[in-house]
Amino acid sequence: MFARSAVRAVAQPSSRLFSSSAARNFKVAVLGAGGGIGQPLSLLLKQDPLVTSLSLYDIRGAPGVAADVGHVDTASEVNGYAADQLDQALEGVKVVVIPAGVPRKPGMTRDDLFNTNASIVRDLAAAVAKSAPEAHILVISNPVNSTVPIVANTLEKADVFDPRRLFGVTTLDVVRATRFLAGVTDAKPSDTPVTVVGGHSGPTIVPILSQANGGKSVTGEKLDALVHRIQFGGDEVVKAKDGAGSATLSMAYAGAKFTNSLLRGLNGEKGVITPTFVKSPLYADQGVDFFASNVELGVDGVEKIHPIGELTAEEQKLLEAAIPELKKNIEKGKNFV
Repeated sequence: MFARSAVRAVAQPSSRLFSSSAARNFKVAVLGAGGGIGQPLSLLLKQDPLVTSLSLYDIRGAPGVAADVGHVDTASEVNGYAADQLDQALEGVKVVVIPAGVPRKPGMTRDDLFNTNASIVRDLAAAVAKSAPEAHILVISNPVNSTVPIVANTLEKADVFDPRRLFGVTTLDVVRATRFLAGVTDAKPSDTPVTVVGGHSGPTIVPILSQANGGKSVTGEKLDALVHRIQFGGDEVVKAKDGAGSATLSMAYAGAKFTNSLLRGLNGEKGVITPTFVKSPLYADQGVDFFASNVELGVDGVEKIHPIGELTAEEQKLLEAAIPELKKNIEKGKNFV
């Protein structure tokens, strides 16, 4: 039997996850809505007060997901679209979230997913370029370090690329870093937000713990273990699921959280700042023209890319290791297109 507090928690969307002011109308599409990330992501977006219309697409299962999610008692309308209805799914859409693709299995890295997911993301990007050329695109499909450049090049070929409207969702790294730091320091996660820069795979994930509350107190072997867990937290989930999938629920949460941040910025809210993987000048002189760092979101998408700030010697070493790996990942994506 549910306790009353649990019933209340289910009945009301989390105020910490979602925030709204006087809302404009935002139609959001989820491409890959029938998958392990897409289904919980769609449910969470249905609870976001800034989403007025939810368009769910997949090569299989999306109409069923839409029928199910559509019964949730929030104001947004939900429509599901089958494999041959991608153009209809994208009609009038302001934000496109792409979790489509295959999940990781034990022993696989994000880069192992490249051959399958690269073509899926390219084809979806081409459809967005055709049917919703002014939409903001949020890429969840891994490997993000490569799929975001694939989307950028696909949009460029269609002459509709606007770097302010393309985002790689690295929020799961931020969520993990914040949660893991809170656990190590015996604090509340709300008190230990962590900025994570670089990319979204293994050694390209660089948590800036020294800038977080309590982060400087973690040193030595404890720091090394924490950084490793943040960088390879996905492996922890893949192993625990024992071949049954990867980080789908936490990724859905992170995807919904970033989508809400973007919608708040598009809605005119000021001071919405969060890490995300975007076209960036920060390390472009080193051949890394996409990079995750704190980005201020506004009515046009990317409003300002913030500098990283002061790093410790350990963090500088992590960043120096991340740059060449990130450069290879980005070039791989560009060369695919």
